[in-house]
Amino acid sequence: MSSPKWGIVFDLAARRDTIAAMQAKTEATDFWNNPDAAQEYMKKLSHHQRTVEPWDELERKLGDLQVLAELAIEEHEPDLEAEIGEGYEAATSKLDELKAELLFGGKYDDNSAILSVNAGAGGTEACDWAAMLLRMYQRYAEARGWTFTVVSSVDGDAAGFRNATATVEGFRVYGPLKAEMGVHRLVRLSPFDSSNRRHTSFASVDVIPEIEESDKTIEVPPEELRVDTYHASGAGGQHVNKTDSAVRITHLPTGIVVQCQNERSQLANRRTSMQLLISRLHERQRREQQQELAELRGERMGIDFGSQIRSYVMQPYTMVKDHRTNVEVSQVEAVLDGDLDKFILAYLQSEVAGGDYDGNEDV
Repeated sequence: MSSPKWGIVFDLAARRDTIAAMQAKTEATDFWNNPDAAQEYMKKLSHHQRTVEPWDELERKLGDLQVLAELAIEEHEPDLEAEIGEGYEAATSKLDELKAELLFGGKYDDNSAILSVNAGAGGTEACDWAAMLLRMYQRYAEARGWTFTVVSSVDGDAAGFRNATATVEGFRVYGPLKAEMGVHRLVRLSPFDSSNRRHTSFASVDVIPEIEESDKTIEVPPEELRVDTYHASGAGGQHVNKTDSAVRITHLPTGIVVQCQNERSQLANRRTSMQLLISRLHERQRREQQQELAELRGERMGIDFGSQIRSYVMQPYTMVKDHRTNVEVSQVEAVLDGDLDKFILAYLQSEVAGGDYDGNEDV
């Protein structure tokens, strides 16, 4: 808590008050009259508790260290110095982790997410770059114990994907992944160019929170849907399972199209497609509200696909640079293997600080 801005993020007293108020509601005699609503409420309560409990544990450990230090002084026990030092280092490390965790205070930050990667102009180069990005996020997800599932994709003509959509299931997935939205730029010697020339490729990444189909804020009458089934096509293997039960759902009023082809069961693919549709409709509603507010304020909304956020340079030097925070590293391969925390945390800190983060402050 080395900077005043952390006072806004670290409002643990307010979080504890929220938990106490929520727990009081669970004691009402009619709380379980609606089991579905009650379970959803308990899920939210659990999420709040999981945020505060590590802080309580850290406070207890610091209290134990203080008692141990006082004992060492009173009893003249220099042998305890090493134990106290180790405990202090562990507590400091845990504090850094918790400071990062509290960056995720958005309404949907604890939700799972739907991640889409779209190749930009550039043909095979761009499609291959889209596949590299998809793999990067898969590695990032797997390292955190999240479940990464490609639910639909369109292959490039010679390599990679023109577009691909994946669900990323787990606790607090959308919070960090939302930092990846925007255009990603790759500079490298092309493996597809017989002259081995340097090429620049672009791909866009979109991330939205996964909203449960049971969410009552979005109503989708059956007559507004067109449901098509088709034979799945794709690379197969680790990316897409070929099936005869792929489902494509079109929301007629908005033209939004979602599809799922990774399950063998048509019913399972339809269920996943509906969840994708609900999430996309919810996100569309949210972005429309943001745009209306921006127009009322006279703000100019940025064009998502035109906002290049990060460059990955492999020739003539190696560097990954985030243009929003100026954070850069030289280990391109490590980043492409899922080492994204430095960029994600820097961006989220920048958002908390109002855009003043310069990439030099410790997490």
